[in-house]
Amino acid sequence: MSFVSRVTDYLLWPALFIGALIPTGYGMARGHGPLAFNVTYLTLATVLFVLEKVRPHEDAWLESDGQAVPDLAHTLFTKIAVQVAVVSLTNLGISEGMGDRGSSGIWPSHWPMFLQVALGLVVAEFGLYWAHRLAHEWMPLWRFHAVHHSSKKLWFFNTGRFHFVDTIKSMVFATPFIALTGAPGAVFIWGSAITAYIGILTHCNVRMRFGWLNYIFNTPGLHRWHHSMDLREGNKNYGENLVLWDLLFGTYFDDATRRPPQKIGIKEAMPKGFFGQLAAPFVWKRYQARMKAERLAEEAAVQETPLQTVERA
Repeated sequence: MSFVSRVTDYLLWPALFIGALIPTGYGMARGHGPLAFNVTYLTLATVLFVLEKVRPHEDAWLESDGQAVPDLAHTLFTKIAVQVAVVSLTNLGISEGMGDRGSSGIWPSHWPMFLQVALGLVVAEFGLYWAHRLAHEWMPLWRFHAVHHSSKKLWFFNTGRFHFVDTIKSMVFATPFIALTGAPGAVFIWGSAITAYIGILTHCNVRMRFGWLNYIFNTPGLHRWHHSMDLREGNKNYGENLVLWDLLFGTYFDDATRRPPQKIGIKEAMPKGFFGQLAAPFVWKRYQARMKAERLAEEAAVQETPLQTVERA
């Protein structure tokens, strides 16, 4: 690998991330935060689409998994609803200090906005971390989170593949921590935008290197381990944006000696269609039992020899 290629690998993630923050900040300063976010997000998605074609991390993930329509439906159904909720909560004020009323409570409103946003990410991340961890370690929540992990590959397009219950759960866990501190609405909006940008970068199938960034942010390199079917690797790296709480609670995982697994997914069954994926978590045990019975019947039919078939006839 050439020197230029190696340097590009290291600079690509921070360049894309910072490149998304700049127009977002400009739009917010001009009073067009939601518009700036949507334009920037779509632009970032387009750039990642191209990069995945010219410098993929896994060539096998370039093949279709037949889930583009459900992935898009989940994104439209959940992410748009989240954006509406973010704008609505900020305008209404989820705490006495949010929205246009400045800040209150214990929030250090005298800090520069950069530091306020950084603090906001750390505070919200505590709730996001535990929401994500519980979704893996507690079966009633895993049923919904399994929709996301049922993907057979990672690419920018399935970033929004989340069951709406799973998405609501994350908001319920994270929002109160920001609200109770009295953080201003701008911090809430910035945190939501950064979460969206890091999310789409985390799932992209683009060749990159991360170095020391792996000890601060949830990078694609760390998140690929999180999608491993080996739970010793998969039940790790729960951070949405930062890995601070993973480091503190002992759930951080990285292995520089090998690549994350190419084969990912879940061991349970998952419907292929969008509406089936919405319904499956509510009837999880019944659905898994039915699919297991069908699989066993298919295996028995395959193992039956032609001679046995003739004898029965």
